Amino acid sequence: MDELDAKIIATLRQDGRASNAGIARIAGVSEGTVRRRLRRLIDEERIFVAAIPNPDMMGNPFEALIGVRVDPDKADIAAELMASMDELSWVTVSTGPYDIYGWVTLPSPSALNQFLRTKVATIPGVQRTETFVHLEVKKRSYGIPT
Repeated sequence: MDELDAKIIATLRQDGRASNAGIARIAGVSEGTVRRRLRRLIDEERIFVAAIPNPDMMGNPFEALIGVRVDPDKADIAAELMASMDELSWVTVSTGPYDIYGWVTLPSPSALNQFLRTKVATIPGVQRTETFVHLEVKKRSYGIPT
C-alpha cells in the first residue's frame, strides 16, 4: 500500500459515496488510476465498502457488549453461531476473562433479555455471559485509522 492508496482510503472514510472522479481530483491522479486502485484494494480485501446502518434510526437504539465464556473446545463453533445472528454486528474470539465478545443492537432491554436467554444461552458450551449496556455512544467509527 502506498500514499495514493492511503489517499483513496482516507477520502472514502470521509465520504463513502465519493465518486472515482472526485477521489481523483483530491488525489491529483486520473479517474482510471483511482478506478484500478480501488478495484485492487477491494479485490485484495484490503478495504470493504459497505453501507452501515445507524442503529438508532433503524429502530434498535439499545446497544450492549456481551462477553461470553465457553468451554475451550467449543469457542470456534460458539463464535460461528454468534456470528450468524443478525442481532450481532461484531463478534470476536478473544483472550482475557471472556472467550468471545459480541456487539448487539436491539429495540429494548426486554429484547436483550429475550436474546440472551433464547439465543446466546442455548449455544453449546456457553458457561456464562456478562452484558455491558451502553448508556450513550460518544463516537462511531468503523475500521482502523489510516
